[in-house]
This record gives sequence, structure tokens and C-alpha cells, in this order.
Amino acid sequence: MNCYKKSEKIYENALSCERDIKGFLMEGSAKVYFENGKMRMKNMLDESLGQKSNFVFWCPENFPSDVIIEWDFRPVEEPGLAILFFSAKGSGGEDLFDASLSPRDGQYNQYHSGDINAFHVSYFRRKWEEERAFHTCNLRKSKGFHLVAQGADPIPNADDAKESYRMRVVKCGNEVQFFVDDLFIFNFIDDGKTYGPLLSGGKIGFRQMAPLIGEYSNLVVYKAER
Repeated sequence: MNCYKKSEKIYENALSCERDIKGFLMEGSAKVYFENGKMRMKNMLDESLGQKSNFVFWCPENFPSDVIIEWDFRPVEEPGLAILFFSAKGSGGEDLFDASLSPRDGQYNQYHSGDINAFHVSYFRRKWEEERAFHTCNLRKSKGFHLVAQGADPIPNADDAKESYRMRVVKCGNEVQFFVDDLFIFNFIDDGKTYGPLLSGGKIGFRQMAPLIGEYSNLVVYKAER
């Protein structure tokens, strides 16, 4: 596993008030609100609707290929599941919001088997019975539903969670790493063939599965370098 360091800070967002999310784009139906200076999200549609009740909240910025993404997360109410998408763009290199791409409304298949490419790391996976019994963090590469890395999830259930956990995704060259509170969770070395070509830059977005209420703050993105 290579060690990477933070270079230039290229984006910072406290996610503390409505002003901070100006320009963010919601796909699906969700309530975004703020308590104690932190952003919270919850589904607006009943979880009985399945994938239709889930959503993705996109940051409007385009980021370079080699980045370190950090944010604070706390599970407020479970069950549910949280995901970060990164390096997201159209499968032909289009901007993620290009009008030529198919509409998306939060249903999962649109993101892993539609007309976009992305990595996504799922953490605090408490939606299904098997996830609640055995907690893992997963990295998938799309297009395609490719599970490329997995590690133990150190975040406890919502009732026992502390004030926040510092999440960190590192993407540099052909390697992806994930950490929680500086604890190493997994890494993935992409050969650019087995699961499709190497992914470059693109957008990041927060996804939740109903009925999770998640709390987010202090989003920072740095350029990554060896």
C-alpha cells in the first residue's frame, strides 16, 4: 500500500447552513436540513417503495483524478446505508449533469449499470439483515456492479455512535484507499482492465438508503500526491 499526502486544498465546505449547499443537486426525494451547524438528510418517500425512496445529493464541483476527500459523518437514525460516489461522470467522458445522459432519480441501478462511470464506497451498511449482522465497508466500480474491495466497518450502531467520524477517501494514480478516523479500512489497485478502464476525475455525491438519517459536515478535498 502506497502512502499519499495532501497537496493543495481545492475545495472546502462546512455543510453548516443552506448557503453552503447552493448549487448542489438532489436526485430523488429527500429533506436536507441543518441542526447544530451540520447537514442532515432523510428520505421523503416511504421505504416501502424500495429503490424509489433512496436519493443522491451531488456536489456541483468537478474534481481532478488524484484527490483526498474528507468529511465528518454521524448516523442519527437507522436502519439504512450511506455511500459516497466519486470520480463520477458520463461513460463517454461527459459531465455528470450533461443533458445527453439518462435521467436519474436515486434508484441504484441507474448509478451502477446506467450510462455513468464512478467509484462508490458504502459505509454504515445497516439496511439488510445480513448487513446488520456483519458490518463491512464496500468499494464498487461502475459501470458494472463490481465489488473491488471490502473491509470491516468500525462505526457502531447509531445509539452508540460518537459525535462524528472522520471519513477519508484517497484516490491517486490507480489506487483507492479508505479510512475512518485514520483507521485503514481497505485499498484497491486498479489494473485498468479487469473492471474497465481507469477512472479519472469527476463529481462526488452523498447517497442514502431509506430510512437512514445521516449527519454530514466539514467536507474538504485536497489534491493527492505520492
